[in-house]
Amino acid sequence: MTVQADVADERSLLRAFEVVDQLGKLEVLVNNAAISGRVGPFVELPIAEVEQVIRTNVTGPFLACREAVKRMSKKRGGSGGAIVNVSSGAAKSGSPGVWVHYAASKGALDTLTIGLAKEVAGEGIRVNAIRPGLVDTEIHKVRPPGQLEKMVKAVPIGRMGTPEEAARAILWLCSPEASYVTAAIVDASGGF
Repeated sequence: MTVQADVADERSLLRAFEVVDQLGKLEVLVNNAAISGRVGPFVELPIAEVEQVIRTNVTGPFLACREAVKRMSKKRGGSGGAIVNVSSGAAKSGSPGVWVHYAASKGALDTLTIGLAKEVAGEGIRVNAIRPGLVDTEIHKVRPPGQLEKMVKAVPIGRMGTPEEAARAILWLCSPEASYVTAAIVDASGGF
C-alpha cells in the first residue's frame, strides 16, 4: 500500500500516520524524503529556498521520528522498532559552492540520529542513519560541468554507488542482524 504525504506539512504527515495506524503496529521508519534546493554559492541562496530545504529535510524527519516513537515505544504500549534516517556525505564535506544549505540540513539529521537514539534506546527503539556518498541518482545531474567526474575520481572504490547498495544498508539497519546497533551513522560512500 502506498500513502502519499508531504513531510514538510505536519497535517499531511499526521494523516499518513493515521493510515499506518489502521494497518497495524509500526515497526520501521525510514526517513528518506529530501530536496537539495538550488545549486550555487551560499551567499546567493534565497531564504525561501533555504527554508523549504529545512522544512523538508529537517522538520519533516523530526515530525516523522516523533510520531514513530509515539507508536514504537515500549513505554507507550508499542513493541519497539527501528528508525533509519537517510543523511548524506554532504554532511561531512559541507558541499561548498554547491549545496551548503543541503549539507547543513543533513548535518542536523546526523545530530537527530545520535541524540534520539540515546533517548529512546531503553524504549526498544534503535535509531541509526545511513550517509550515502555519490549515488547514481538524478540529484547529481545538476552539478556544475566537470564537478561530478572529478568527485567520482576521488572515490576510492572508483565509481558511484547504486540506489540498491544504499537500500541494502538500510535494510540491514532495520533487521534483527543489527539488533545491537543504535546511534550509528553508516557511511555508504565507497570510502569517500
